[in-house]
Amino acid sequence: QVQLVESGGGSAQAGGSLKLSCVASPSGLTWSLAYMAWFRQAPGKEREGVAAFYPFENNFKRYHNSVKGRFTISADSAKRTIYLQLNNLKPEDTAIYYCAASDARPIDWSTAEKYKYWGQGTQVTVSS
Repeated sequence: QVQLVESGGGSAQAGGSLKLSCVASPSGLTWSLAYMAWFRQAPGKEREGVAAFYPFENNFKRYHNSVKGRFTISADSAKRTIYLQLNNLKPEDTAIYYCAASDARPIDWSTAEKYKYWGQGTQVTVSS
């Protein structure tokens, strides 16, 4: 079973930055991160797709409209790590952030149920 472990969450002021990391195991993993994404969920709200990265589909990337130009998804295959760089943070970015991955191509990148593997979530809190 693929395990994803997140880090990098915390508190920031509006306009600040954070970088989230998600490390996959086992160490021999080579194919389960073909389809990668970040989701977030605020209290009382539905989980929403933040960003997706499919490196074997010509580096396919997608972002939620609310984070375009501010967040960047990337990955380092050698480190088995997915990253989300969050810049120009806004209070409405406050949520629990989850990394997700799959070895099957999601039809809709922003549909959470299409991803097989999930991290435990890391809290991001942005104050004004």
